[in-house]
Amino acid sequence: MKYQPPFTITPEILNRVAAISEAVGRLTVLRDQARALRLRRINRVRTIHGSLVIEGNTLSEA
Repeated sequence: MKYQPPFTITPEILNRVAAISEAVGRLTVLRDQARALRLRRINRVRTIHGSLVIEGNTLSEA
């Protein structure tokens, strides 16, 4: 006996699933870009702080 789900897949359902998948993909890309920008900013601050320490400046990373 084959299982028959209580629904049928229609073109509207497929379109909505595709739209949801596209939105999730966009959010994933945006999140990854935001993370990369944050890491770049942190690394820049650390680099500047390291240079200032070498020169004897007491400025902290904060």
